[in-house]
Amino acid sequence: MKLKPYAKAVVGGLTAGLTALGTALADDHVTRLEWTIVAGAVLAGLGLVYAVPNKPA
Repeated sequence: MKLKPYAKAVVGGLTAGLTALGTALADDHVTRLEWTIVAGAVLAGLGLVYAVPNKPA
């Protein structure tokens, strides 16, 4: 079992989620809507990075 596609997707999801969370924390408060946006960014990052195939070396 190869873990590379999964690891790439997890890193993409974390990067998207942490970026959205950093933006949401600009006012030192995260609302319910902002948490929803962070969750959506994580899921979109996971799905999009996983779906895009790697280029051959």
